[in-house]
This record gives sequence, C-alpha cells and structure tokens, in this order.
Amino acid sequence: GSFGAGNYAMAGRAYDPRFIFTWPNSQISVMGGEQAAKTLLQIRMKSFQRKGESLSEVDQLAFRQKIEAEYLEQGNAYYATSELWDDGVIDPLDTRNVLGMAISASLNAPFEKAGYGVMRI
Repeated sequence: GSFGAGNYAMAGRAYDPRFIFTWPNSQISVMGGEQAAKTLLQIRMKSFQRKGESLSEVDQLAFRQKIEAEYLEQGNAYYATSELWDDGVIDPLDTRNVLGMAISASLNAPFEKAGYGVMRI
C-alpha cells in the first residue's frame, strides 16, 4: 500500500518520476481507509455538536463503514490506473522486463534541468 506521506517516500507523482507502475494487489490513497473514516467521523461529529445534535453509534458505524468501503474501492490498483494516477498495472512476473524497458527509455530521453533546488526530506 502507498498512503499519504508513504506515497512521497516511494517516489510518488510529486517527484515527477518518468514512470510509475503498479501491481494488481497494490493500494494507493491519501490515507488508509480506517484512518480516513475516523478523521471524517470526528469532523462530522463536531459539526453535529455545533448544531446541538448527536450521532447514534449505529449511524457512526454506518458512516465509518461507508468511508472505508469507498477508500477500499478507490484505492484499488485498477481504479487508480483508470484515473491515470500511474502508467499501468503490470503482472509481477513481468516486473524485470518492464523495469528494463522503462530504464532504457529513460536513459534514451534527455534529462531536463530540474526546476527546484536541493530537496531535503
């Protein structure tokens, strides 16, 4: 899985990589579904509290399950690749060949000057 800051650590789109490939079992999202559900539920509960209302435990559970299901579906490798968040889903058995072709293509393309200074992480 690649979630939030971990996505950056694994050279996500922010690093402007030449290629990003995924395996069929990969997951990608801003944060994990469980963490997102907890965070969004806290925000929702605060909103209800400001109105002087409350959310039953059953409604809280239903809300969390809905969010977790959405994150599971939208974090799927095939959903991510359909949104063009990567350059394709590859069979893990083909990884070596795909990497070889990607490295060859990258080395045969001109390297442009980076538009940023030294990155400190």
